Amino acid sequence: MIKKLFSFFDGYKKYAALAISFMIIDVMGEIIQPMLMSDIVDIGIKNRDLNYIFKIGGLMLIMALIAIIGGIINVYFGSKAGVGFATNIRKGVFHKIQEFSFSNIDKFKSASLVTRLTNDVTLIQQVTIMGLRILVKAPLMLIFGAIMAFKINSELALVVAVAIPILGTCVFVILKKSFPFFVNMQKRLDRVNGNIQENLTNIRVVKSFVREDFERNKFEESSDALMNNAMRALHIVIWDRPLMIVVMRSSIMALLWFGGNKILQGSLQVGELMSFISYITQILFSLLLLGMVITQASRASASANRIIEVLDTEIDIKDKEKAEEREVKEGTIEFKNVFFKYKDENADYALKDISFKVEKGEIIGIVGSTGSGKTSLVQLIPRLYDATKGSVLVDGVDVRDYRLNDLRKSIGFVLQKNVLFSGTIKDNLKWGNTRAKTEEIVRAAKSAQAHDFIMGFSKGYETELGQEGVNISGGQKQRLSIARAMLKNLKILILDDSTSAVDVKTEAKIKMAFRRELKGITTFIIAQRISSIQDADRIIVLDEGRIAAVGTHEELLQNNKEYQEIYYSQNGNEVSA
Repeated sequence: MIKKLFSFFDGYKKYAALAISFMIIDVMGEIIQPMLMSDIVDIGIKNRDLNYIFKIGGLMLIMALIAIIGGIINVYFGSKAGVGFATNIRKGVFHKIQEFSFSNIDKFKSASLVTRLTNDVTLIQQVTIMGLRILVKAPLMLIFGAIMAFKINSELALVVAVAIPILGTCVFVILKKSFPFFVNMQKRLDRVNGNIQENLTNIRVVKSFVREDFERNKFEESSDALMNNAMRALHIVIWDRPLMIVVMRSSIMALLWFGGNKILQGSLQVGELMSFISYITQILFSLLLLGMVITQASRASASANRIIEVLDTEIDIKDKEKAEEREVKEGTIEFKNVFFKYKDENADYALKDISFKVEKGEIIGIVGSTGSGKTSLVQLIPRLYDATKGSVLVDGVDVRDYRLNDLRKSIGFVLQKNVLFSGTIKDNLKWGNTRAKTEEIVRAAKSAQAHDFIMGFSKGYETELGQEGVNISGGQKQRLSIARAMLKNLKILILDDSTSAVDVKTEAKIKMAFRRELKGITTFIIAQRISSIQDADRIIVLDEGRIAAVGTHEELLQNNKEYQEIYYSQNGNEVSA
């Protein structure tokens, strides 16, 4: 885990090295001061030599300034390294998520991914910055302080030898008991973020159903669970500092007692005892700081594991090794004995033994009851999911043999949920083709019957859309999504119930534009309304994941009961017995 995360230090290792170097200077400046203070007391004051006192005092001041400057520069470079390290991790995780297939995304909740990208990475950043200061300073102070203490008086140093194991045991027990709570805390935070995200996304539904109180209670429940978990962790960690301070104070009292006796016996000078206590204080304070860092590091370790979980996720839909560059030229599609289920552990298949062939430029309608597998079927064409069994071919080539970019850049997909991004209308349309010229954008908008309402805004195509297009209607979102797809260099177009919020008259105009603008483009239209697909070249009727029938509107209306039921339910007639 450490090795994988350490790779994200690329570009910032030099700053980490500089931070460590200046912390060594800081430590050297601090470690020499008790010795100088001892000389002032035992030589300067004892001999009443003011020149010596001022000389050594001046040297102490210089060493203190060196330590301060070293510490300040350490913080600067340490912060730069820590922030850069965290930025690289955040970028790495985000880039990994961009590679996720739909099935990978299904394994993580979006709120959990947000928490990992923000809170978890920030925690790692804080511990890194803290570590580049304290994890360098504390061990050095510990080592050099111990050397100087033993040099002054080895017998008194044994007091510290007793204190260190006691402190180590305290830290170990506290960490062992608190770590599970730190792991659980991040999961609780995921839930809180999930509630916030869900509420803000669906705030209009919440208000329309007057469910504010329910949402408040749900949020308070998840927030209280997070707080209770945090408090349980705090109730353990809170003993860290008091226990260490008790051990530290007890050690100093023991030193004063033993040291005082040695001074009375004449085997130790006052200045030596003062410097010895200073070194022991440095040692014990270093242990205290190490305990604090290790406590924070244990929480960061839980966050690091969550980051690694994302980074180690195996991408189940990716390019084959040495996949050849291939262009979709025709847009013919064939399903051969395709079975599909979303998860291996699912007992039933969403699609069962699907076989059909579509020629270039055909318009195929797909209809069926809710849950019949309409969306599942078309998602296999651009490899949003892979078939569990069987194969899907585009231009006679298995879609798994295409590079994903080569395959998907030739396919326009208007999803069931129309997603728009913050930015101008023009920016959103250019998602389909970043190089599209203004006249191409206008033409696509006109074909999708979006141009008129766009020009109804004072800024036209430069009108700013709110997040997810909150300032336009559902039908307008659908038309913009269609226009965006039409701007691609298409060979295949998939419309997944993409005109459900559009009135019948506007839909008819869009269909006419399709016939005119999309000649030679293989088109799949999923629809709930029969009127949306009755002019298709062929219509596929799905029932519980199987193909129930294939034919024209007239053929199906005459021969297929499922199609008849759907048609007559929408037209107010009954199916004859």
